[in-house]
Amino acid sequence: MTGGFWKRLTALALLLLALSRPAAAENPVLTIGVLKFGTASWELDTIRHHRLDEAGGFMLKLVELASNQATQVALQARAVDMILSDWLWVARQRAAGEPLSFIPHSAAVGALVVPASSPVIDVAGLRGKRVGVAGSPIDKSWLLLKAYARDRHGLDLDVDAKPVFAAPALLNQKVAAGELDAVLNFWHFAARLEAQGMRAVIGVDDVMRGLGAKAAVPAVGFTFREAWAKANPALLASFVAASRKAKEILSTSDAAWERLRPLMQAEDDATWARLRDGYRVGIPTRWGDAERAEGAALYALLAKLGGRDLVGGAPALPDGTFWPGVRY
Repeated sequence: MTGGFWKRLTALALLLLALSRPAAAENPVLTIGVLKFGTASWELDTIRHHRLDEAGGFMLKLVELASNQATQVALQARAVDMILSDWLWVARQRAAGEPLSFIPHSAAVGALVVPASSPVIDVAGLRGKRVGVAGSPIDKSWLLLKAYARDRHGLDLDVDAKPVFAAPALLNQKVAAGELDAVLNFWHFAARLEAQGMRAVIGVDDVMRGLGAKAAVPAVGFTFREAWAKANPALLASFVAASRKAKEILSTSDAAWERLRPLMQAEDDATWARLRDGYRVGIPTRWGDAERAEGAALYALLAKLGGRDLVGGAPALPDGTFWPGVRY
């Protein structure tokens, strides 16, 4: 027999041995439903670009969806493992019997913005003004601003101002066209207006402090089913670690933000810089008992202001709304 025969036989034996071994376990997949151009995509894209998921022993899969409502439906239908949502929505779902839970993503909040030449210098100046509000009459930022206006200035914004409720992008267009005197918008839409030269009168974070808040409560976070988290504790812990690492990169590296320009859809350098800086300010630095307690206090205030239309049948924050396994 020739040497070539033995080489072929050895190769065949090695192949059969390899095939007989159990396949290496693949990294678990974490599927997150996202809005393609939502601000959370900046962090999630950073995780994948730097392979922080691979380093943590999992694979991050993103499913792009058309609206916040679509992400909520996807989570409830178990089509994804996580979404980004407001913790108030999580609390309402828990109160309705659906055990969802929340870990912080961003403490960035909206602001009341006016044109640079506006005579409005504080909330009292909204008397008689056309005020655009992102969302609905039970949007939490609007409820908080109304409470602040009443407590600080004796102003009933429902009566003394002229509120207009609409989508955030439309509000930006209308205030730029002079059809509104002020807008209360989400942070990234407010940042775009400020980049155009408009002026923030007050941020929602200042409103909350004015109403007695002592610690920042992250406005939005990663939301998941409680049963999923209990079944996948290591995967959840690895994702939290990757998320924190991505935030560290975004907090210090301007090059990371240069790479994200296409996702940010910044019209110019000023807008890009405002969005970058606004995101950095919103990175949570603490999440512990004080912040959770502040969240419960804020929920109680919102329940009082918005009633059942806002919080459903739970006047107090349902236990488990904030996932207990994450602190920093």
